[in-house]
Amino acid sequence: MMRVVLLVVLLTVSGCGLQPVYSGGSRSFAAAGLRDIVVGPIADRAGYLLRGDLAQRMGDPVATPHYRLEVTLDDQILGFGIRGDNSVTRERRTLRARYTLVAIATGAIVLDATATTDAGIDRVSSDYAVVAAENTALDRLAVDLADQIVIRLARFARDGEMATPR
Repeated sequence: MMRVVLLVVLLTVSGCGLQPVYSGGSRSFAAAGLRDIVVGPIADRAGYLLRGDLAQRMGDPVATPHYRLEVTLDDQILGFGIRGDNSVTRERRTLRARYTLVAIATGAIVLDATATTDAGIDRVSSDYAVVAAENTALDRLAVDLADQIVIRLARFARDGEMATPR
């Protein structure tokens, strides 16, 4: 009986149409599409971190890429959790990226999307510890945003929506 149930489950999953984004490895449509994108400059420290994380995940672009990724970041730190003396006990750092994929030859926007991530930070009595926690949170948030953006771009490339412009 257990074998029959397992067989039914396996047949159901195999027929659902799921397929890996990077099927084919470095020769996949997703990997090739990511190498056809150059990442434009991104302002501030958060932008520097995000651009480095994106470059690491996307690999070196081809000699003449067809697309440019433009990213605008919104970095906010909001305090909440108030003590009796009206001091903040906790912060939330939110990093939001609005990104567009632009065809270099035509200037047409082929993808316009956003990605958001946040992290909680405990406020302690040491200002140094708070600044270190805020910086560590920013590092993690940049990694998370880079993952979200690259996954979206890879799916976009895999689905054939990023055909090479003529």
